[in-house]
Amino acid sequence: MTTLAGARVVVVGLGTSGRAAAEVLTTLGAHVEGVDRSEASVEAARAELGPAARLTAAPDDETLADLVLGRGADLAVVSPGVPATSPLLTRAAASGLPCWSEVELAWQVQQAAPGPGPDWLTITGTNGKTTTVGMLSSILTAAGLHAPAVGNVGTPVVRVVAEGRADALAVELSSFQLHLTHSVAPLASVCLNLAPDHIDWHGSFAAYREDKARVYARTRVACVYTDDVTRAMVEEADVAEGARAVGTRLGAPAVGELGLVEDVLCDRAFDRRRQTHAVPLATLADLAHLAPADGGEVPRHVLADALAAAALARARGVEPAAVAAGLRSFTGGRHRIETVATRDGVTWVDDSKATNAHAARASLGALPPGRGVWVAGGLAKGATFDELVRGVADRLRAVVLIGVDRAPLRAALARHAPDVPVTEVEAGDTEGVMPLAVAAAARLARPGDTVLLAPACASMDQFTDYGARGDAFAAAVRALPGEPG
Repeated sequence: MTTLAGARVVVVGLGTSGRAAAEVLTTLGAHVEGVDRSEASVEAARAELGPAARLTAAPDDETLADLVLGRGADLAVVSPGVPATSPLLTRAAASGLPCWSEVELAWQVQQAAPGPGPDWLTITGTNGKTTTVGMLSSILTAAGLHAPAVGNVGTPVVRVVAEGRADALAVELSSFQLHLTHSVAPLASVCLNLAPDHIDWHGSFAAYREDKARVYARTRVACVYTDDVTRAMVEEADVAEGARAVGTRLGAPAVGELGLVEDVLCDRAFDRRRQTHAVPLATLADLAHLAPADGGEVPRHVLADALAAAALARARGVEPAAVAAGLRSFTGGRHRIETVATRDGVTWVDDSKATNAHAARASLGALPPGRGVWVAGGLAKGATFDELVRGVADRLRAVVLIGVDRAPLRAALARHAPDVPVTEVEAGDTEGVMPLAVAAAARLARPGDTVLLAPACASMDQFTDYGARGDAFAAAVRALPGEPG
């Protein structure tokens, strides 16, 4: 498609990114229709886009596919909420209807605009995306650039691109978004890690890996890898001529890597003296504010995220001083290892953003042995939890299970942590879940323990998103009897 002006476009999914896509497409002269499974989403979109907007609700997946494919459209811009295995995407592929993500639409809008547009620095991974994209945005800002965090976090990227004011973009990409992203050519890219997740959406772990690996496609300067798994993705990727593979490690860096020497984050990839010198970028003191509230060390996964963000920034030409300044000013995201309160010697931590086993293991692994009361459960997304429970069983005093998919967690705990007490909160309405879970955790915890909400599951079974789940947890903690410490 060479132009969007006059094109007939169906926007599928009228959430935040879908509404932004419809608005930008209309501004560009496209003939836009919107479709969503939810009548409430359609009404919310009509309130934002105006009464003249052509919007339709579809009661089920087959009707949704019928509506979209029956419109004679030139293009469908499809929400991440539509699974890869859905009738719409399978039938669209068979019929030849092009389907784009909102991210792909943003890239196409940028290519059609005058001037080069902002550099894209793209980030995916099973865990750590939001932390890394926030760190990167902070580093680029410290370097004097207008570089917002966009994509799967913050403002929809199509809206930021249409505004035309950014110098660079720190772009968080989920596997859902990457599935329908076909032509983005980032300046630099990284997949932070890979572990089984969203199997229900993709249909298999192999399909999930394939979509994650798309982050490296067409990269122009640096493909950043963090381990053997992501290095293999880089080696398989079809990148621009001259793009380099750059590694990160939590140890002394080899040539072509960023790493950690004692308490210093160092670069041996982007400086011309890299054969003999490691350029200091920041120190652990620059990240000390991201350590646990009880005075522990900066978690290893936070250090790994900082090195990845630094590598992407260095690919953009950012000076070392800006890396340190950006890391110092990064405050961390909501609901990611966020201390809510300390009561009667018990620390309550909200890590609602730990929506998969990989993320939950990173949080639980940082607890002292036997001192964790784990609040877990939700929508399992087809995942299993044996490896997670096996790896953190020694950290647990007790477990409180919530959500509709308690069975796979319960079974894994029975197999690998049979002596750990488990309390289950029956699935119920949103308002009732967390008060019951927090009350149960309070009964189980002892002074010196940490009650950690790290669900290892998605939130949409009982909450609108992980933020609402974390807010409910924090509110229930603050409502406990007595004064917080």
